[in-house]
Amino acid sequence: MDEEYDVIVLGTGLKECIISGLLSVDGLKVLHMDRNDYYGGESSSLNLIKLWKRFKGNDTPPEHLGISKEYNVDMIPKFMMANGALVRVLIHTSVTKYLNFKAVDGSFVYNNGKIHKVPATDVEALKSNLMGLFEKRRARKFFIYVQDYEEEDAKSHEGLDLTKVTTREVISKYGLEDDTVDFIGHALALHRDDSYLDEPAIDTVKRMKLYAESLARFQGGSPYIYPLYGLGELPQAFARLSAVYGGTYMLNKPECKVEFDESGKACGVTSEGETAKCKKVVCDPSYLPEKVKKVGRVARAICIMKHPIPDTKDSHSVQIILPKKQLKRKSDMYVFCCSYAHNVAPKGKFIAFVSTEAETDKPEIELKPGIDLLGPVEETFFDIYDRYEPINNPEEDSCFLTNSYDASTHFETTVKDVLSLYNKITGKELDLSVDLNAASAAEQEAA
Repeated sequence: MDEEYDVIVLGTGLKECIISGLLSVDGLKVLHMDRNDYYGGESSSLNLIKLWKRFKGNDTPPEHLGISKEYNVDMIPKFMMANGALVRVLIHTSVTKYLNFKAVDGSFVYNNGKIHKVPATDVEALKSNLMGLFEKRRARKFFIYVQDYEEEDAKSHEGLDLTKVTTREVISKYGLEDDTVDFIGHALALHRDDSYLDEPAIDTVKRMKLYAESLARFQGGSPYIYPLYGLGELPQAFARLSAVYGGTYMLNKPECKVEFDESGKACGVTSEGETAKCKKVVCDPSYLPEKVKKVGRVARAICIMKHPIPDTKDSHSVQIILPKKQLKRKSDMYVFCCSYAHNVAPKGKFIAFVSTEAETDKPEIELKPGIDLLGPVEETFFDIYDRYEPINNPEEDSCFLTNSYDASTHFETTVKDVLSLYNKITGKELDLSVDLNAASAAEQEAA
């Protein structure tokens, strides 16, 4: 281990593995270590016995739940946008050859006490029962504007400079009602709060276009895809990638103490009496707790069921977003459901997650609106974990820390964090203009 590396990465969570893979592909010499004896860190995937042990304190789950090893329960479950940044990163690094994807069946939004399919195009807007007749027509016009909008084509802008005009101004031009704005902002554009309304509209329009393009990709019921056997496959796929490019992975390394030189810059990592030297350290918040601050908490419930979520057209995999306004909360709530169709549970079993930014100490009460949508549940596990963000300056200490995972059930925020970290470490933007069809073979086979 007494060698010198360009970068040492600590923790094998998804973000750390992506960074490690990207840096290896760039030709940097990378050492990747984890104090645990398994991949994934906070974003690991557990079988039933491990899940039971973690939340119930013993390792004897009831027999009626089925065979333990047929469960792959992701601790941080998130769907991927089919044309989104994470899929582009996977293609850029060729990790897609280690994974099989399957399209996700449904994308829904909670509105006035009911679940509705999220309409993403002008045609769907006209069919949607989210809106009355006149509102449908207004929404259709707005969707057509978004669909036809091209940054380079001034004719498609209809006199609006979206880099200057706010989303609120664009929406008021089309006279959309608050409930419509709510589902567009939170379930289509995937904003987590309402600050986007007073920001330039270009970001929201791009997000809506990404959703519609991802939806069109597989002609399915949602814009999302998800790996067979769950996300636990991803860190391992990146570990393989890193090895191909000469990176070194070491699990089960106790302590992993970051060493600093006299100027305060990270210069190596010590474990079991050996020190590996490096120029930069990348890690999750747990490895350098003095360089992060707590910024919030995520409350979540993990539920095992033997049926799909009611009113989702019998979808085996589904995301439901409950916008904060609908619940009179400060933050959105997310429902994620997957089943044996994605090989994450035994035949006939479904795994549902309900998550939100915690506003109290009682997750079972706070998460009730989401849990109430699930129907009968065989088993529920409740959990609250802290969210951290770095407070250090990487230019001063050469330490690059990832943010903790948020409550959302899609990857858009996670990838933003990874790409900004990559930029800080390398000083360059990652080129994500890739051939999206490179990921489709695996998806088609599994679909």
